[in-house]
Amino acid sequence: QVQLVESGGGLVQPGGSLRLSCAVSGSIFSIATMGWYRQAPGKQRALVATITNSGVTDYADSVKGRFTVSKDNAKNTVYLQMNSLKAEDTAVYYCHAQPWGKNYNYWGQGTQVTVSS
Repeated sequence: QVQLVESGGGLVQPGGSLRLSCAVSGSIFSIATMGWYRQAPGKQRALVATITNSGVTDYADSVKGRFTVSKDNAKNTVYLQMNSLKAEDTAVYYCHAQPWGKNYNYWGQGTQVTVSS
């Protein structure tokens, strides 16, 4: 079992920055890839960024150059640094963990990010 707890969401003005954190506990050794997804009102949950066990990252086109995913293995925490935020970045952001070779995955409870003036 893996537990994921997000934090760091909030209200920010357009052009501002936020850093989300995802604290990971449980069977951490079983995780192949960590990721951040988001779900805006009336829309499907969508991939934002991923980071593999070896540190390889990938991003949705809409956030490339603005968002950075990273991890601190010593703290068992994954981060999403979000810069130059736009109104369209408003969503609930979810932390995700994909175990090695399994057809199930884990989700955090989500954290709200609102970009508004």
